[in-house]
Amino acid sequence: MQVKRVQDYISKEWFDETDGSYFERLNSRIQVLVKKDYPLVQGHDFISNISLLDYRLVFLDEIIASANEKNEHVRETVHDVTKNLLYEDQDVQEQLDSRITFGQKVADEVARFGGSWTFILSFIAFMGIWMALNVIQPFGISFDKYPFILLNLALSTLAAVQAPLIMMSQNRASDYDRLQARNDYHVNKQSKEEIRFLHEKIDHLVQQDQSDLLTIQKLQTEMIMAVSQQVEKMSDDIRKMKEKGLERKIHGDETN
Repeated sequence: MQVKRVQDYISKEWFDETDGSYFERLNSRIQVLVKKDYPLVQGHDFISNISLLDYRLVFLDEIIASANEKNEHVRETVHDVTKNLLYEDQDVQEQLDSRITFGQKVADEVARFGGSWTFILSFIAFMGIWMALNVIQPFGISFDKYPFILLNLALSTLAAVQAPLIMMSQNRASDYDRLQARNDYHVNKQSKEEIRFLHEKIDHLVQQDQSDLLTIQKLQTEMIMAVSQQVEKMSDDIRKMKEKGLERKIHGDETN
């Protein structure tokens, strides 16, 4: 099948129809670039790949510059937003310990000792000794006879004093839980925002950059084809020149 020969609108040379493209089939941005230099070009005009090479290089530079600008804009946007979300993780225990008072320390120690087996066993031993001394009276001493009124008063006093101290310690534990929950909230919020922005950057890479990459690959393929056609044309010219030279040499030998 014979390939149709058409004239290049730019170089005015003749090419096979497969060696280029009609203006109306070109990328819209390349059409704009060609229109700047040739405002009268029409949609049915043919432009060879060789003539389009420079315009495709300019278009390729524009794509790369636009992609870099978009990536920089995304990076700056993410940086500006996350800058306002920065939250420094806090050591809640250290923060509470730095402002603890002497009374709170005493309350913590009382609550810690009152909730241990050491306190329970010591208290049982103390009551046993107290009641034994007042019942058996080994040395004739009886400072709190049965029913141990003084012991009941001491136990009531101990309970009355110990209960508020334990409540003070529990309030400190509540403060710790509240600060810890607030700290966890800020950390989780920042992590959530960072993950969201990471998804946006990945979506940008997949949707925008991948599209630009495919366009660049298409342009590169077209430019390689143009260069290959030009090299092939030069090879044909060299081959034809060699054939003409050989024919002249043969014709000269026959003449002699």
